[in-house]
Parts: sequence; structure tokens; C-alpha cells
Amino acid sequence: MSLKLELKLMELKDLPQVLDIEKLSYTNPWSKASFMYEITENPLATYLVAREGDKVIGYGGIWIVLDEAHITTLAVHPAYRRNGVGKSLLNALLDVAKNRKVRSIILEVRASNFPAQNLYQKFGFKPIGIRKKYYSRPEEDAIVMSLELKEDY
Repeated sequence: MSLKLELKLMELKDLPQVLDIEKLSYTNPWSKASFMYEITENPLATYLVAREGDKVIGYGGIWIVLDEAHITTLAVHPAYRRNGVGKSLLNALLDVAKNRKVRSIILEVRASNFPAQNLYQKFGFKPIGIRKKYYSRPEEDAIVMSLELKEDY
């Protein structure tokens, strides 16, 4: 499948499609109110959507505090997975971090989510720890992964 992706800042009008992907991707999905807060009130947050035409097919978010960042979420509609959408979103989130002079980025990923772990490892993220019982429905540990960014930007 050849996609014509456009990456943009998430807007309130994107939320119905974002919430659909959220429900398809996670057993304990974020609420509309959570996304609304993140994109309208949280000064630390940047959320992006990947669009093909008028359709939101993926999204991701990052918090930046001083020189550290935390990838809060990354999801792709199941019909569009394995087509480079997640990679494009992750690249864009890393660009946001680099532009803000971030030195390290962390994230959590389900211990059983090997496709996501593989994607993160391709970008240089390394496992640095485990958060026991971090996820619910089903209860599962999170692998904490970290990426140290170079200072040459």
C-alpha cells in the first residue's frame, strides 16, 4: 500500500478519528477529555496526527520537560500498520525533541508488544528497566526504553 502521508499537529476536530484508533489499539484507551487536555492545556505536550487525505490513520504524543522527553502515546489504525506510518510519526516526534534540544527520551511499551519494541529499537531506543504491572486490562509489565540524543544539533 502506497500512502501519501501528511503529518500535522493534532486538533480538536481530529479527536473522533483519534479516539476510534485509540479504542482499536489499546485495551484501556484514553478518554476524549484526556486528549482534549493534552492538546489544549498541557504546555509540555505536542501531539501529531498522520493523515491520508481527510482520514487520520495514526497519532503520537510527546512531553518535553527541559532537556528530557517522554513519548506518551503512538498508535496506528490497524488497517494501516506495517506501512511506515508509525516510523513516520516516531521520526516526527524525534524531530520535535531535537528542535527543543532534548538530550534523552523515554517511553513505556507493553512487554508483549514486540512490533513496537522492534520499531523503537530500530531508532536506537534501548531497554533500561521494567515497570511492574504498569498496564491493566490485561495486567502486564511495561518495558521502559530510552534514547540518548547526540548534542550535535
